[in-house]
Amino acid sequence: MAADGACTEDTDPADAARRRFRELAEPELPRLYRLARRLVGDDAEDAVQDCLLNAYRRLGQLEHGDAAPAWLTRILVNCCRDRHRRRARRPQEVAVEDIEQFSLYRKLADEDPFPYSDSLHLDFLHRFGREDVQAVLATLPEHYRTPLLLVYVDGFLAKEVAQMTKVPLGTILARLHRGRKLFERRLWEYAEANEMLREPVA
Repeated sequence: MAADGACTEDTDPADAARRRFRELAEPELPRLYRLARRLVGDDAEDAVQDCLLNAYRRLGQLEHGDAAPAWLTRILVNCCRDRHRRRARRPQEVAVEDIEQFSLYRKLADEDPFPYSDSLHLDFLHRFGREDVQAVLATLPEHYRTPLLLVYVDGFLAKEVAQMTKVPLGTILARLHRGRKLFERRLWEYAEANEMLREPVA
């Protein structure tokens, strides 16, 4: 009887689904949590929990295990978006003209904050630690921050991000371009506010 019971348990569809989900989700958890931290900050743990719950309910929609990373990422991004919508009735807007007019290279050349540097751009970027970068990213509107993180941090292709977010590829490419420009401008503003544009005193 015990053997029969074990056989029944092994072939139970619910148990098989739980095992499959655990095998697919557990390796992705650290990456999902890092992404959620960058997207929603302190709400990351709740966002990942929402993601896992939604993913488990939709497990039957996943045909191939190799697609699990992108599939879970898409669900997490949607969960984070829902949290953004609940926190803010209107999305944060930034004038496109203001974004396009800013050039970090030109700003560094004009201001010349490090007069003895032979590599202004690199010297500027090297002043930012991980926490600084995360603080600047957190100031970007969600529709710019999300594609930047998915492409430049998580390594997805722009066309994959378009599929995940259900946004046209051309729009994603435009947001990546403008998001990079806005990120550079916010880096400069952050550096000014934190007095990072000075040569260290010898």
